[in-house]
Amino acid sequence: MTTGPRLSIGLPVYNGATYLSEAIDALLGQTYSDFELIISDNASTDDTADIGRSYAAADPRIRYLRQVRNIGCAPNHNVVVHEARGELFKWASNDDLYARDLLQRCVEALDEHPQIVLAHSWTAMIDDSGAVTQAIEYPLATISPNAPERFHSMLFGNGGDDDGGVIRTEVLRRTPLVDSYHHADRTIVAELALHGPFYQVPDWLYFRRDHPDRAERACPTVRTRCANLDPRRANRLRHPILRLYAEYVWGYAAAVRRAPLSAADKEECYRHLARWLARRAGQGRAKQPADQPTAAIGLQSLSVHAVVPGQPRSAS
Repeated sequence: MTTGPRLSIGLPVYNGATYLSEAIDALLGQTYSDFELIISDNASTDDTADIGRSYAAADPRIRYLRQVRNIGCAPNHNVVVHEARGELFKWASNDDLYARDLLQRCVEALDEHPQIVLAHSWTAMIDDSGAVTQAIEYPLATISPNAPERFHSMLFGNGGDDDGGVIRTEVLRRTPLVDSYHHADRTIVAELALHGPFYQVPDWLYFRRDHPDRAERACPTVRTRCANLDPRRANRLRHPILRLYAEYVWGYAAAVRRAPLSAADKEECYRHLARWLARRAGQGRAKQPADQPTAAIGLQSLSVHAVVPGQPRSAS
């Protein structure tokens, strides 16, 4: 019998002092409290260390770790998985916010549906001040009981923030975790979907912050994004752009190969992958639009301040 927490929340961070306290408060204010919070500071040079240490000293559920050097965003994400003790796991961000019952409703969904491997909620975008700018309904078919259908949806669809969901830890650890090639975040989520369906709480409980220092904005090119994930990717000779794309495609193929699927289901997944690759190749050198969340439906009268606790504030 274990006496450890049921849920582990991993919060990898680098120079995230601006919003870190607000993000931690939103996690500590959850109605579900049986969790540990693992903060892995990737050798930050701002006030992140002081913030992390002060919260760890005040709450026994928090562990603060500090890397001796910047190991990259991807390895730092994997550190918190390796440190996790809970049967469930969630990655958290230093700048996002969460409604008070997000964790509770995700854990309840996983308990009610043992075939589900990941549970999350719909996403609402917020700006640097915390004001809701966009509400988004989940656009993918990851609830399907058919693995090839889930895989097809993730290949050809766009949107979803499943990498921030509550995941069964033993399933997550069957994957190679986060890599640093182009769109490596997509391949790991697709691999999780090959292990089982996802569940989306039909409510806006996750608030994703868009601000000028967000990684997607601070690192606008494939090269800079991959180097942010792992500094070794900055080497153009060892990691040419072609390799960064090729590993992306191979990441999907390897995920299908490792998945616990029948031969027929794997064959269907490979066919989906071949059609996806043919479509990508057919696009040639046409400029691709920037990745944007899909299925935006407006503000829906949401107020992040009304549902996220943190430090006391009035509803806007």
